[in-house]
Amino acid sequence: MKTVGLLGGMSWESSLFYYKAINEGVKAKLGGLHSAKIAMVSVDFEEIEKLQHAGDWQKLGEILAKEASNIERAGADFLLICTNTMHKVAPQVQNAIDIPLIHIADATAKALIKDGIKKVGLLGTAFTMEQDFYKSRLQEHGLEVLIPNEQERELVHNIIYNELCLGECKVASKEKYLKIINKLAKDGAEGVILGCTEIGMLVNSSDTEIKLYDTTYIHAQSAVDFAC
Repeated sequence: MKTVGLLGGMSWESSLFYYKAINEGVKAKLGGLHSAKIAMVSVDFEEIEKLQHAGDWQKLGEILAKEASNIERAGADFLLICTNTMHKVAPQVQNAIDIPLIHIADATAKALIKDGIKKVGLLGTAFTMEQDFYKSRLQEHGLEVLIPNEQERELVHNIIYNELCLGECKVASKEKYLKIINKLAKDGAEGVILGCTEIGMLVNSSDTEIKLYDTTYIHAQSAVDFAC
């Protein structure tokens, strides 16, 4: 079994799910008392969040690259960045290590293509929805990507940072998300990517008719497959 490298803490709420899902996945594959071999570094999200909103992506890349190197030295055979947004600096991180980085957008695109999805809605932070680093990665796989309008993007973004990253799941916020998801479906989306690792705390596939693709779960399962 290969050792999974996890670069987490962004936020720890979703990193907790990564740890649980990967261990459950390994147990399901191998049985018995098997659990995942994991080398993990968890950063202080307060520092990361301030740099994100200040637009200092160079500094963020330096921080994550340094921690990725620490994970590699701890014995990891491959790396997952346990957040969608920080894949903006994925190239910088990959250049700092000699082990492969499993990109969350690639793993998600493979799941979509397997299900025959061609047009997909994307929810996430404003960085993920509006900037090119994530959407272009999906488009490279032949997917057409739809995003909410500006007002809806602001709402989705604020709920992530002001509620979900603090472990708060409010009924009113869930209703707002579902309204946006249903609108994306009416606009032609055949599925919707939960493109922030915390969104799965608030909504899941049982809440709506359109299929939701939880990137946290998909990314974790890709780690299980690679490790085993």
